[in-house]
Amino acid sequence: MFLVLSTFITTLLVIYSYFLIDPNITLFQHSWWVTFRDFAVHMGYYQRETSWYIYLLLIFALFGLHIWAMQTYKQFSLWKYVFLVGGLLVLSHPFLSHDFFNYMFDARILTEYGKNPYMFKALDFPADQWTRFMHWTHRTYPYGPSFLPVTLVPSMFGMGKFSVTLILFKLVWILSYALAVFILNKVNKRYAVFFATHPYILIEGLVNGHNDFIGVVLAIVGVWYVIKHERISAFVAFILSIGIKYVSAPAILISFLRTKTQIRFVFVLQLIVLAALVAKLGVQQWYFLSLFIFIPFVPRLMDVLGVFFAGLLLSYYPYIRFGGWDTIEKVDLKNQIIIAAVMLQFVVLFAYYFFKRKAHKRFLRR
Repeated sequence: MFLVLSTFITTLLVIYSYFLIDPNITLFQHSWWVTFRDFAVHMGYYQRETSWYIYLLLIFALFGLHIWAMQTYKQFSLWKYVFLVGGLLVLSHPFLSHDFFNYMFDARILTEYGKNPYMFKALDFPADQWTRFMHWTHRTYPYGPSFLPVTLVPSMFGMGKFSVTLILFKLVWILSYALAVFILNKVNKRYAVFFATHPYILIEGLVNGHNDFIGVVLAIVGVWYVIKHERISAFVAFILSIGIKYVSAPAILISFLRTKTQIRFVFVLQLIVLAALVAKLGVQQWYFLSLFIFIPFVPRLMDVLGVFFAGLLLSYYPYIRFGGWDTIEKVDLKNQIIIAAVMLQFVVLFAYYFFKRKAHKRFLRR
C-alpha cells in the first residue's frame, strides 16, 4: 500500500513540476507534449492560487509518507521505493530554481565550445538557444573544482541535445541519491529510510537538483569511511565535497574526530556557518541540505527538525502564488515564513527535550 501511494504522489509531483516550466523551453515537438505543456503553463502561470493549493497538498502528502515510513522503517521496502521514486523523479522538472540549467550550460561551455567556464559566461554565447530560458547568464563559473567533472559526463553524452542532456543530468542526481541511501543503509536502515523519504531531499535534492546535494552525498561517503576508520579516504571524500560548495567545510573535521559527542560540536559549527551565510547573502531554501551529512550523529534531532524543513518548502509560497522573486515584498514574505518556521521549531525542540527529560526522570525513579 505504501509503495502504491508513494508512486501515485510522486507521479503527481512530477506532473506538477511542469506547472512553472519556462514557456521558452521546448522539450519535444510531439502534439501530446504541446497539449500537456499548454495545460501546465496555464495552471502554473494563470491559476496560481489553485497551483499553490496543489503544491501545499503535495508537501503535506510527502511529509505524511515520510512519517509513515519512519514508523515502519524495519519493514520498509527501501530499494523498491528508491527504484520507483528515483525512476519517476528523473522525469521531474526543476520548477523552483533555475540553477540546474546553469549547471548544464556551464558544462556546455567546455563540451560544446571548448572554452573554460571559469573565464567565459553564458552571455558570451548569445546565439545559443539555451540562453533563452537561463538566469544568471552574466556570471562565470562560481563553484569549486569538484563539480565541473561531475557535469561533463552527462553533457558530453547529451551530444548537444537539450532534452537528452537534461535527463542525463537528472540521472546523475538520482544515482547520487541511490549511493547515499546505499551507504546510510550499511550504517543503519533507519538513517537510509529517513534520507530516502524526506520531502526536503526529494524536492530540493532531486526535483530542483541543487549541486549542494552532490556535495552532501560525497560527505556521506566520507562519513562512511570515518565509521570504517579509513581516515585518509574520508578526508579525500570531504575535500571533494567542499570542492563543490564550500559551505560544507566544517564536515572535514569529522575525519579527525573520534566520538559522536565531538562530531555533534561540528554540527553546531555547521549551523554557525549557515547562519553566517544567511546573514551575508540572505536565506535560500536549499542552503540547509548540508545538515543531512550529520544524520548518523544527530538522528533524533534531524527527526525533530522536520518543522523547519517543512517551513523552508512552504516558503516558496510567494514564488508559486505571485511569481518570481522580483520584488522586495515577495522576498520579505519568504523570510517571514521561514522566521515563523524557526520560531515554531524552537517551541517544538523545547517541548521535545523537556518531555524527554521528564520521562527520563520518571524512569530513574522506578
